[in-house]
Amino acid sequence: MRVVSVDPGYDRIGVAVMELVDDKESLVYSTCIETNKNTVLSERLTYLGQEFEKIVTKYCPTALGIETLFFNKNIKTALGVAQARGIILYIAQTNNCVVYEFGPQEIKIAVTGYGKSDKGAVIDMVKRLVTTAPKSALDDEYDAIAVGITCLAHYGRNK
Repeated sequence: MRVVSVDPGYDRIGVAVMELVDDKESLVYSTCIETNKNTVLSERLTYLGQEFEKIVTKYCPTALGIETLFFNKNIKTALGVAQARGIILYIAQTNNCVVYEFGPQEIKIAVTGYGKSDKGAVIDMVKRLVTTAPKSALDDEYDAIAVGITCLAHYGRNK
């Protein structure tokens, strides 16, 4: 199983491509796709979609792991993230990926063993579990790797 995992957003999305090698999570590729904050939302979403599709086309994943939408107090941000998720889900489905969605607490439990871990603890465990993870990257990239770890832990060994 090769999974493309995503920490969704519209300012930037974290993306990781992972698979199991010798029963251990292996990072094939990771990045953050960042948009220009000075452009309108529709252009930002188009750019995210184009860049994400390039990754899916290049790495040919069989699954998408994606974090579910977490609603906070900012409805405008939540709506933009929901639209970005829609584009990501569409691209994954049109490229024959099975879609697996995980909530933030589920990801934290899979990576750290504790559902209320902070970002620092998640990043630390990502670096321990996936030794090829970047030494320094944006939080979104580490979050995408954490989603990939979760997806492979739940579904990767059955494929």
